Amino acid sequence: MTDQYSVNPALLRPFSPPPRLLMGPGPITVDPRVLRAMSAQLVGQYDPAMTQCMNETMALYRGVFKTKNQWTLLVDGTSRAGIEAVLISLIEPGDKILVPVFGRFGHLLCEIAERCGAEVHKIHKEWGEVFTPDEIETAIKQVQPKVLAIVQGDTSTTMLQPLDHLGEICARHGVLFYSDGTASIGGNPFETDKWQLDAVSVGLQKCLCGPSGSAPITLSEKAVATIRKRRHIEAGIRTDNHIAGSGRRIASNYFDLGMIMDYWGEERLNHHTEATTMLYGARECARILLEEGVENAIERHRIHGKAMAQGLAAMNLKLFGDQSNKMHNVVGVYIPEGVAGEAVRSSMLNDFGIEIGTSFGPLHGKIWRIGTMGYNARKDAVLQTLTALEAVLRRAGHSQTANAGVDTAMTIYTQEGY
Repeated sequence: MTDQYSVNPALLRPFSPPPRLLMGPGPITVDPRVLRAMSAQLVGQYDPAMTQCMNETMALYRGVFKTKNQWTLLVDGTSRAGIEAVLISLIEPGDKILVPVFGRFGHLLCEIAERCGAEVHKIHKEWGEVFTPDEIETAIKQVQPKVLAIVQGDTSTTMLQPLDHLGEICARHGVLFYSDGTASIGGNPFETDKWQLDAVSVGLQKCLCGPSGSAPITLSEKAVATIRKRRHIEAGIRTDNHIAGSGRRIASNYFDLGMIMDYWGEERLNHHTEATTMLYGARECARILLEEGVENAIERHRIHGKAMAQGLAAMNLKLFGDQSNKMHNVVGVYIPEGVAGEAVRSSMLNDFGIEIGTSFGPLHGKIWRIGTMGYNARKDAVLQTLTALEAVLRRAGHSQTANAGVDTAMTIYTQEGY
């Protein structure tokens, strides 16, 4: 008699993912050094080795973010967890927030802010363009928000929003300045202190060479003061020495940055059990970047991104968007007329083991997004991708000069001394 709850024997085999070269907009192929770090055995969450690892991770990420902020730590969860933790901890219901939207992930900031109860004000740019400082300052004057929230690099459009003048504008108008730098940090310039950012959240799965699942964040003293006004200590660990904040309690327990800071701080107030394996991975991601040097990593992404973009253009493909504001680490190209975009992606994946991306919203089915980021920002990955794409496009009937993509990329590498 068959047990109705018996499991298909095929499911009892270990999962073995197929070999892939992830050349889309993220996630990317993880650096083997990060995978090795994540295979280390767990220790208890209050073991001195564990708290030392946490402290070292905070110090390393200060280097990644280019900040002196004490409160530079990890939120356990994907990059979206970092966004939500920052917004729900800074915003009280009814607070005004201004979000400049130039792609899908600006809409995500709006979505999360709305769920936090904020009064959300949006300004829009056509996908493929970015905002000027004057446009943002004009909106700040009109809205008078508590927070300006903006994505630096939006992979849905491949555009990089300049941030360097926005901190001074926010400071002058008494506005907290937050940016999601998930897709850009490590591959494009990012200067937390120099640009006067109050909060930044990122993820590991783009230029930082890691897997999704940990969200490094950094908070200025102004941001910390705002969060501390809403401080709450859970019953069961609260003592008479703990002083609660006077503001409204942060609506999320898990994403309450006040409690997370208490956990990462000297008192080590219990909040959650740290995702130890992700901590090991996040620490290694930061270590690898700083060992290479942040500026060297940015330059590496610039060179390989340039080789990829110009190689694609040489294949009779039109690049998408304002190229003067393109991210180093991902490029958008229009799908040629008469070519089935999803069929090309399928052949790249199934015949060559290479993943490239589609896009969202108004760009869905119109462009491919091809990344050169993190561990995959390297010469062999670029040349493999160009070679495979040329072969697939030729079979799809696309007109192009043979070997033009690879030849152009090789010329770029020669010019750049690679």
